[in-house]
Amino acid sequence: MFYLSVFFQYVAQYIKTKLQYRADLFIEWLSDFMAQAVNLVFLLVVFGHTPLLHGWTRDEILFIYGFFLVPYAVFGAFFNLWDFNERYIVQGEMDRVLTRPVHSLFQIILERMELESLLGAIPGLIMMAYAGVRLSLTFHWYDLFIFVLLVIGGAFIYAGIFISLATISFFADARTSIMPMMYNISSYGRYPIDIYHRVIRYILTWLLPFAFVGVYPASYFLRKEEWYGYAFFTPVVGVLFFAIAVMLWNAGVRRYRGTGS
Repeated sequence: MFYLSVFFQYVAQYIKTKLQYRADLFIEWLSDFMAQAVNLVFLLVVFGHTPLLHGWTRDEILFIYGFFLVPYAVFGAFFNLWDFNERYIVQGEMDRVLTRPVHSLFQIILERMELESLLGAIPGLIMMAYAGVRLSLTFHWYDLFIFVLLVIGGAFIYAGIFISLATISFFADARTSIMPMMYNISSYGRYPIDIYHRVIRYILTWLLPFAFVGVYPASYFLRKEEWYGYAFFTPVVGVLFFAIAVMLWNAGVRRYRGTGS
């Protein structure tokens, strides 16, 4: 209850701060929306030359892409650790964090929170609705709860991978460029997994399971019954990778010795 109370207090203060600069908030959301629009145009160009991509229709891939954007938006809102090395290790702010009686990862998540990123889920939901109508998809009342569960699982997968990458800073003094590279790799999860070589499919399923963020959970709503097992395994993978990330984080914090200044 203490952590929950702290979380809502941070959220309240964050919203008050952002509402002071409404124009900046709108421009930020608009730029993100335009970035997703460029990716959408790319898909439309591809399917302007071919009706199918390895058996997948344009609307099916559009639905997968839209689903992917929802857990990605949740991840972007609460697990923004891309500058962890520079801000908390190089600049020494980790020393300040460790003086407080709250778990260090929880503090950093709250400090780096960007709730406006949740607006990035809106284009994804629009794409899913549009593709769902064109595909004549039918949904049951319990699909909403399954959707929320799969989205949380996908967000935890993203969080687990990038928190684990952030912990490298505890063990290596040199700055690392792995984060940008991993962001690029994660984009492969936006598309059907079987369009890739089997080696890439294995990596995106079991080593860097970005396929569990997009195509696998989306396959449930697309009624791809052969992939239902993978779809329902999404929350398990999410919890597993997030738990590993927290253990690596705790090990890194125990090793941390400060900036020396």
